Amino acid sequence: MPDILLPIIALLTGFLLLIWSADVFTENGAKIAMIFKVSPLVIGLLIFGFGTSAPEMLVSGLAAMEGNTGISIGSAIGSNIFNIALVLGISALITPIAVSNNVLKKEWMFLMFITLVVGFLLWDKRLDVIDGFILVSLLAIFLIYTFKTAKQDNNNEFDEAMEEIKENQSGKTWLLLIIGLIVLITSAKLIVWGGVEVAQSFGVSDLVIGLSVIALGTSLPELAVSIASVLKKQYEMVVGNVIGSNIFNTIAVLAIPGLIHPSAVADEVITRDYPVMLLLTILLFVLAYKFGKQPIINRFGGIVLVCIFVAYMWQLF
Repeated sequence: MPDILLPIIALLTGFLLLIWSADVFTENGAKIAMIFKVSPLVIGLLIFGFGTSAPEMLVSGLAAMEGNTGISIGSAIGSNIFNIALVLGISALITPIAVSNNVLKKEWMFLMFITLVVGFLLWDKRLDVIDGFILVSLLAIFLIYTFKTAKQDNNNEFDEAMEEIKENQSGKTWLLLIIGLIVLITSAKLIVWGGVEVAQSFGVSDLVIGLSVIALGTSLPELAVSIASVLKKQYEMVVGNVIGSNIFNTIAVLAIPGLIHPSAVADEVITRDYPVMLLLTILLFVLAYKFGKQPIINRFGGIVLVCIFVAYMWQLF
């Protein structure tokens, strides 16, 4: 048992550093974007969407380079499941979540489309370079769409925040951004090493570790952002954060193992994990429109999502 102590400490330390560094990286990334007068839409979709998915990307990349593709695939699919079932579920239990019609008609539709594409790519039970390039192409399309939409966005909601960022603060902001990125990479390395060691010690596959422990750890930034948004009554940010993060997880995080270390995909991914991710993606839309014309995920919807999460975790172990 003492042999497992160090990997567990590394895993816990990695998670704590990951939460801190993701917050620092995202916050200062947004400040840099505002200094250069980047559109609020770009800040929301790219800075925060990328920021909360950066842990999954780094963990996926490091795991793939070390040949642990199960962790890469598991962290991507597991994080999507955690984001909808746990993050959105808990948020809806705290208070009903209003959902923007535009988000459901645009971002959700794109998420649904790429989820179906991923299912098609995984059907042959292999994730290779061609699959990776297809996913990266979809990421490029999403980024182009975001920038084009941003040009039409004249929202000035960040004007006050921009005034607060003095020019003499830019140096400090850049420094914190770099420190956040370095700690983010280091914490991801700790999580991968600790996760692999724990998995081997308990005879659990790296896929299951990726789907559970690592997916939970890398989803903590989304959970923190969502709960904070709910408490501030910024309800639309909750669904936007979840959908944006899942888009990045699906096309960016899953592309990494295909490009770095092409390998076979475990049968369980096709028969157990992907169907749950697909179901939850569909439920996000269904639950929002179930109780009237105004899209809202109420507490009943939150209970449904959390129950699915509990059932999935029970099945996993």
